[in-house]
Amino acid sequence: FRVGLAFHHDSWRHRADLPLRRDLKAQRAADPEGPVISIVVPVFNTPEKYFKEMINSVWKQTYRRWQLVLVDASDPDHGEIGRKAQEAARTDPRIVYQKIDNGGIAANTTQGFALANGQYLTLLDHDDVLYPNALFEAVRTIRDTGADFVYSDEIVLSENLKQLGGYHFKPDFAPDYLRGCNYITHMAVFSADLLEAAGRWESPEFDGAQDHDLFLRLTEKAKHIEHIKKVLYIWRGHAGSTAAGMEAKPYALAAGERA
Repeated sequence: FRVGLAFHHDSWRHRADLPLRRDLKAQRAADPEGPVISIVVPVFNTPEKYFKEMINSVWKQTYRRWQLVLVDASDPDHGEIGRKAQEAARTDPRIVYQKIDNGGIAANTTQGFALANGQYLTLLDHDDVLYPNALFEAVRTIRDTGADFVYSDEIVLSENLKQLGGYHFKPDFAPDYLRGCNYITHMAVFSADLLEAAGRWESPEFDGAQDHDLFLRLTEKAKHIEHIKKVLYIWRGHAGSTAAGMEAKPYALAAGERA
């Protein structure tokens, strides 16, 4: 899973580098008890290469108690992704696939929430990638602190996952900052009970900033929020992604203001 990155040798390296293979091996061997985490992925016209890398990053998780929920709103001429998703679901009972009508990213995500049965949930963009220790670190933090909402740092990589676009090293929970922008973005893991309390939905009113609205509601209701000071998520930067700049989705700015 190593993508051949040449990270800068600075004081942040320990927060951004991939874990050592021996650490990953130890995590797999530990196989700790913990909650099932439902990974909700709204799929829409996903390039086949991106989809393969996304799903492989879930399969490579050192923590095995997960459910992958794929809600597919792709156009009819993108049926190959649906076929590959169904094939994956047949080979791994932890994967749930459902073809849905496209109601927009918020409505599609809400349908994913309805299929999720884990005690905790997280969102994964259909063109992004998890570090192999992402769920392990989230569960360890939840177990050690009792948190009902945790989030990690992230990096932005180029479309081919080889060039570093930037680090997103985040502060511990900062509600005023969150009201100004969605600094949490990826990866956030939250309990199913918290989602019920905050509202198990995303509103089409905030399409483009639907996760910002969700995180505002979740953190308002959360009893314990923890920031994992490690990079656990790779945000792929490409022409259609806001990782490459807000110019890709200017409507998201207005939606963020409404949220």
